[in-house]
Amino acid sequence: MITPDQLEYDERADAAPSQYTSRRAVFQSLLLLIPAILLSTTGQLFLKMGMSQVGGFAFTPDALLAVLPQIAFNPLIWIGFAGFIGGTIFWLGVISRAPLSLAYPILALSYFVVVVEAWLFLGEPISWQLLLGVAVIFVGVVIVGLSEERK
Repeated sequence: MITPDQLEYDERADAAPSQYTSRRAVFQSLLLLIPAILLSTTGQLFLKMGMSQVGGFAFTPDALLAVLPQIAFNPLIWIGFAGFIGGTIFWLGVISRAPLSLAYPILALSYFVVVVEAWLFLGEPISWQLLLGVAVIFVGVVIVGLSEERK
């Protein structure tokens, strides 16, 4: 008779090796977050610029039908979608190689990139509250990264 402990041991022995082979491999995969963040945030920037050209609209069926052609034929919106899709492809590369519990919090650094891009390219103001909020997010990412190192 096989005991539950023996069954679990046999299952572990037969299981595929962990995909997280080394810290170096995880770090290398996390480097893919740089283009993922830059493409995604830049895509959002272009979506914003395109929608600024289109203007605000009500969420009613008639208003959506009226504005949909303007959205569909706006090149800035297409560039925004392309950036967002490119970022998603890099993101898929990251999560196929690194622990999601580490990668996803680091993805929050996109908040910082968005603030800088919006300030540089859209002229959006930066307040001390906004900077404090981004700093809190950054500290949280550092804490998550340090906790992963000890696992």
